[in-house]
Amino acid sequence: MKNTRSSYRSAGQRGVSLIIVLLLLVIVSILGVGAAQIATMGERSSRNDRDMQVAWQSAEAALMDAEFDIHGPVDSSRRTVFTRMANTNAFVSGCGSSGTSKGLCALETTAKPAWLTVDFTATTGAKTAAYGDFTGRSFPSGSTGIQPSKPPRYVIEPIEDPANRDIAGSTTSYIYRVTAMGFGPRDDIQGVVQIIYRD
Repeated sequence: MKNTRSSYRSAGQRGVSLIIVLLLLVIVSILGVGAAQIATMGERSSRNDRDMQVAWQSAEAALMDAEFDIHGPVDSSRRTVFTRMANTNAFVSGCGSSGTSKGLCALETTAKPAWLTVDFTATTGAKTAAYGDFTGRSFPSGSTGIQPSKPPRYVIEPIEDPANRDIAGSTTSYIYRVTAMGFGPRDDIQGVVQIIYRD
C-alpha cells in the first residue's frame, strides 16, 4: 500500500512540475516577443530620425542656394531683380513659375503668405525654384543610397525693411523671407526651414 501511495505522489508532483515549466515557458516567450518588438520600434525610430535629418539638411542647402541666387553674378538677369529691387514686377502675386520670376513671390499682406499656399512638391510648372536653377549648382538626389529623393525647392518674398529707410522715408530697402523645403529618402518625408535674409 505504501508503494502505491508514493507512486501516486510522485506522479502528482511530476504533473505540477510540468505545469510550472509550461507557465515559465509562456512568460519567457512573451518577454522575448516584447523585446523583439521594442528592438524593431527602436530601429524604425532611428530610421525616421535619420530620414528627417536628411530632409532638414536638404532644406538648409536650399537656403544657401537661395542666398547665392540673391547674390548671383552681376551680369545675370536674376541679379538685377535683387539689386535695389529695381524690378519689383518680378515678384508675382501667388509666385512666378517661369523666367526670372520663378520662385519669386509678392508679399501677401491680406491673405495667407505665399509660402503657405505654394506647392513645394510640384516640379512641372512649379512656382518654386529648385536647387541650382539660377546658380548652376548640382544637388545629389535620387533613389541611390541614403540621399534626398529629389532636389530641395525654395521661394523668396521681399519685405520692406523700415529700419533702413532714409529720413524722408522715400528710399525703401528690402529684406527677403526665404522658405525652403527639403526631402528625405522618400518624397513624403519633408522638412521646411525659413530665414529672413538681408542682402
